[in-house]
Amino acid sequence: MKDKTRLNKYLASCGIGSRRQADEIIKSGVVEVNGKIVGTPGASVTAKDTIKLKGRVITPEKKEYVIFYKPPGYITSVSDEKGRKTIFNILPERLKGLKPAGRLDKDSSGLLILTNDGELIYKLTHPKKRVPKIYSVIAEGRLTGQDLLRLSKGIEIEKGKIAYAEAVITDYPNNRTSLQITLYQGYNRQIRRMLEALGHPVTALKRIAHASIRVSGLKKGQFRHLSPKEVTELNNYLEKCK
Repeated sequence: MKDKTRLNKYLASCGIGSRRQADEIIKSGVVEVNGKIVGTPGASVTAKDTIKLKGRVITPEKKEYVIFYKPPGYITSVSDEKGRKTIFNILPERLKGLKPAGRLDKDSSGLLILTNDGELIYKLTHPKKRVPKIYSVIAEGRLTGQDLLRLSKGIEIEKGKIAYAEAVITDYPNNRTSLQITLYQGYNRQIRRMLEALGHPVTALKRIAHASIRVSGLKKGQFRHLSPKEVTELNNYLEKCK
């Protein structure tokens, strides 16, 4: 840890959650620094300080970075009250402490980045960072250039919520449209809702890239750890996103 760091960033480095989640935890009054409750997320701490969460000393975790090719039919939660299958029915037990940076809905497939690095999750998912996520999509019917223009200009997917997407048409297989779509937002089921609004329901959706990481090289259900070089390249990439 550097000489000084923000308390919310320190909590994120301990695997407590993202910085946004750490902010709420700190404001709730359950974090102590050297025996005193601190409710300010931006408070400075150092390696010499003793930091407790609900009375328990917390320290930064060894960071893990995993990419996973999620198959369709699974949700991206540790468990589900409805009894649905989750990605952790496939992944090894030892990876259950990792959290996905963003989600894919049950019917979608493709790349998930999983980590215990809350700071990285924050960088990958915070809207102001505008980190690109790229999808391969098949939709019913034949989309046109006018449809692509509507996607780029924005579609209201619910009252007061405008969703944007960059899209290119790659093929027209069997009276359907194959597209590559790039998102910089992260609304729930965003692509499906946007194309549904255009009258072209999605029949298949796969995330192929998130920031500098691509799913190529993995088969459905497979995972691997990122190399130190890949983690460095990812962090460098994210520093340029704004």
